[in-house]
Amino acid sequence: MTDERPGPDVRYTRLAADHLPPALAGRWTALLRPCVSLRHATAADRPVATLGGTPELPPDTPWPEWPGHGPLSFIASVHCAALSPETLPPGFPPDGTLLFFFYDGQGGDGSFFSAYDPETWAGAQVLHVPDGTEVHPAHVPRELEPYPRTDLAGETEWSAPDLWLPQVRAALLDGGGVWPELRDTAPQLRSFRRAFDRLNSGIGHRLGGHAVPIQGPVEYEIADAQLGPGRPWGDPSLDREAERWVLLAQFDSDDDAKMMWGDAGALYWLIRPEDLTAMRFDRARLVPQC
Repeated sequence: MTDERPGPDVRYTRLAADHLPPALAGRWTALLRPCVSLRHATAADRPVATLGGTPELPPDTPWPEWPGHGPLSFIASVHCAALSPETLPPGFPPDGTLLFFFYDGQGGDGSFFSAYDPETWAGAQVLHVPDGTEVHPAHVPRELEPYPRTDLAGETEWSAPDLWLPQVRAALLDGGGVWPELRDTAPQLRSFRRAFDRLNSGIGHRLGGHAVPIQGPVEYEIADAQLGPGRPWGDPSLDREAERWVLLAQFDSDDDAKMMWGDAGALYWLIRPEDLTAMRFDRARLVPQC
């Protein structure tokens, strides 16, 4: 990976220039964020992350579990020092390893994780192991079958926010509000929405930047969980809470790693910026979508 922040992605700047008036195009492109896009590594690559395999843990760190339900499966590790800090959210660890675990039901009692149910949140955990810590390959609980190890290389890219996020609606719609039905949207914005959906259709593995959701903004699922369900789109308190969260990582379904999240879904870990800066990964929250 390079150490320089990438320039704006020409795909997105061209999209805005082709479909939006200049003022709206400038507002929308100002919302783009850099990210690290992860792809399967080749023999010539230096991996920056790994799906599956066996994690390395300090001797005094137990294997993560959901108390009363069972151990969590190991999903991914991220080698922080191999990443360019300019492409990641402020406060992202400059070194050490991030480890992601999720209760996928192996050897469990049939319970399911839900982003909306705080009683299940222990079913998704993120650990940070600082550089210089003594670590050893962890003993995998007998209930679990590890996912095959799949190394990932990283590339710097730009990412675009989902159109339903409050900052996008504020930038593109007079006075904010919510998007009307597509047929009732102004012609230029209708064209932009269709073109954006075509361009931003791939999910993939990603660190930082904006999430690529499958079923609406993951930030709103987190906000619903924090505030309680039932608030409509455009509710000011829901918008404010959704804006408080940033993407830590998203991991797509992956054939090589034999990971299938529901019906070809993805796992999205989010965190508040102040918790990221404070290294409070116990406050990261997961949203699965499929």
